[in-house]
Amino acid sequence: MRQDALRQVTEDEGEGHGSDAVDAIAEQWRRERPDLDPSAKEITGRIIRLAGLFQQAYDNGFRPIGLLGRDYALLAPLRRAGPPFALTPTDLARQRMMTSGGMTAAIDRLERRGLVKRTPDPADRRGVLVGLTEAGHRLVDQAMARHTEVEHQLVAALDTDERQQLQSLLRKLVLATDKPT
Repeated sequence: MRQDALRQVTEDEGEGHGSDAVDAIAEQWRRERPDLDPSAKEITGRIIRLAGLFQQAYDNGFRPIGLLGRDYALLAPLRRAGPPFALTPTDLARQRMMTSGGMTAAIDRLERRGLVKRTPDPADRRGVLVGLTEAGHRLVDQAMARHTEVEHQLVAALDTDERQQLQSLLRKLVLATDKPT
């Protein structure tokens, strides 16, 4: 994780001082297109920037255990499913918003590593289930511990009240924008 950059932003923003790249971008748009209101960009731009920084931090956290973030994103839903820790490829694809072709390649990659296995679906004679192997179960549990640690580091600049307020506001924004198409 880019601790120095995160620490500097935390120090600057924690005191209510300083500015970031989004401030500069919004100001440039105000100057170049005074007819437009870039204030929403001051939120969306930061969310997009944070998404990239967070993903980078997760990847860095997974690197020591030989896992990629994209692989964790497929193993985690299997672990969260509970026993028998298996889902259909279609269910996995829906959770990851992936095409079936992309999902097949991802499952193949994890299967070659011995982290998942395909078994016949007892509820559908033509279907298969993708399930965690013992090695996959151990690795995803290890990865989740690292993931949780990184998440706490990423929000450490916020106190408890700020975390609750941000959680509430982000939930409101997600509910308002995450509508089925």
